[in-house]
Amino acid sequence: MGYTIFRQSEVKWVPRGDDDPRTIAALSDALSESRANIWRYPPDARGRRHKDLAQEEVFVVLDGTLTVDLGDPPERHVVERGGVVVVEVGTVLQLRNAGDEELVLFIYGAPPVHGQGEFFPDVP
Repeated sequence: MGYTIFRQSEVKWVPRGDDDPRTIAALSDALSESRANIWRYPPDARGRRHKDLAQEEVFVVLDGTLTVDLGDPPERHVVERGGVVVVEVGTVLQLRNAGDEELVLFIYGAPPVHGQGEFFPDVP
């Protein structure tokens, strides 16, 4: 039997990129059939608008409030702490923190593929 325990005090937060204020705690190395990460979005941070062509995703709001634009044309939704968003393959989405407090998201996807996305202009 295999398992991994990630304790909050031991999770390593890594910057997403030089011009990206988000940080990520990678959990995917412990998985073989899916991907999972915890993301921190400071106020006003947002991800790129995209659709995944191979992976369905689940977004769980652990803290703060998620604002997500879904579909094309985009429809805006606000999801509070404890809420969950399930996105089917091929659905256009953009995640953002439009609030004043940090947003923390658990993001899970399957199958564990990379590079199967298409990107679109941001939604204001």
